[in-house]
Amino acid sequence: MTAAFHANGWGEFTGLGLAVRCAVGKSGLVPADKKQEGDGASPIGTWRMKRVFFRPDRLERPETALPTVPLRPQDGWCDAPTDPLYNRPVRLPYPASHEELWRDDHIYDVIVELDHNSDPVVPGLGSAVFFHLARPDYSDTQGCIAVAQDDMLKILAKAEPGTTLTIEP
Repeated sequence: MTAAFHANGWGEFTGLGLAVRCAVGKSGLVPADKKQEGDGASPIGTWRMKRVFFRPDRLERPETALPTVPLRPQDGWCDAPTDPLYNRPVRLPYPASHEELWRDDHIYDVIVELDHNSDPVVPGLGSAVFFHLARPDYSDTQGCIAVAQDDMLKILAKAEPGTTLTIEP
């Protein structure tokens, strides 16, 4: 049986015997087909965990059966709906609007890529919807789901190819 986790709008993250606090989008939750680029909402639905990016200068490779990718300072993620690489990783500098994945804060020290708006990519339906690390105060995200680093490492240890994260009201 494939591992499954759940996050809800009350800041609860559960699955496989774990129950931890999480942060969600600053605009709450929205049906996935209503998600829009930059709306600050987390998309309701079940999303497969694709791969794990991590900062090798800040932590060891997380223990997980998911594919892992060490981040580099030149890693970014395109968030320009009209760009051909919208909602895809890009190498910086990049001419279109993008997020930098190598950040001064710690929220992207571990990033799990979710398959929201990935096959096919629909321009404007939201990009860079990740499962990543929460700020110490669990403040709202820009549309992602976020947990504490210790909790993330426990979750990843239980994750395997096919593991899903369901975002539900």
